[in-house]
Parts: sequence; C-alpha cells; structure tokens
Amino acid sequence: TAENNIHNLDNLRLSASNKWNFLLLSYHPEREMVESIGVDIVEVDRIRESVQRWGQRFLKRVFTPREIEYCLGQGNRYTSLAARFAAKEAVSKAIGPQIGINWTDVEIVNTHHGKPEVKLKGKAAQATTGKEILLSLSHTRSYAVAVAVLRKKEE
Repeated sequence: TAENNIHNLDNLRLSASNKWNFLLLSYHPEREMVESIGVDIVEVDRIRESVQRWGQRFLKRVFTPREIEYCLGQGNRYTSLAARFAAKEAVSKAIGPQIGINWTDVEIVNTHHGKPEVKLKGKAAQATTGKEILLSLSHTRSYAVAVAVLRKKEE
C-alpha cells in the first residue's frame, strides 16, 4: 500500500503519496481564520529624509521608545525604521483604516529569535480583541515591505 503523509495547514489539507507522486490540496472554509490582509511598501529614502528633516519630532510621533532604541542601534537604521513604518501601515490596513489608530498604538518588536511581532494598545487593541496579527517584513537598501494578516485566535 502507498504510505500517505498528511499535514494540516490551517485551512489546507496536503496529502502526498509516494507511490503515485501527486499532491492534493483541499480547502476547508469552515475552518477559515483569516479576516483580512494588509500590505505596504516604503522607500527607505523617504524615511531617511523625514528623520533628517524632522528629527525626534518625527521619530516620537511615529515610533515607540522601544522601536526608536532598537532601530537606531542597528547598522542600517533607516532600513529598520522603514520596515517598521511599513509594518504599521500594513497592520492599520489589516485592522481597517476607519478605526483611526495612532502610530504608537502599533508597536513592532522582535522575539529573541528575531521574528517580528505586533504589540497593540488603545483603539488598535480594542479592534482586535480575540484576534492575532501575523507579520512578515522584508527589505532591500531602497525599499521595505510588510505583510500583516489579521486572523481569529485559535480556540
């Protein structure tokens, strides 16, 4: 008999058979957890120019003290700031721009493994009760991009 390997990935079931070398993907909407997705891309130079022009005024308006400390401690500080700026925009889009959240109500922190996580307070936290936000960041020297996925917390 063929040996099957089955992996559940949230709403997808992946079945692989060694005998027939095929993959089967099936979607299970009854297990749907994703509510919305937000994406944003930022030019690193735009953030650099804002910091150079407005200094601490810009930094304190957009970033939390922990974010400022982390980013300014990096060798590529403007890239780090741009990635967090893009993340805040992506999170805002995922939550819904009509909520009217403050920049500093969305904080991007890293786990001890370096994985970015979202910490929320104020209206952002209220709007996401019972939900979680998954975040992915990437950048080049010129651009930073972020994807935020808002989903129901698993029970």
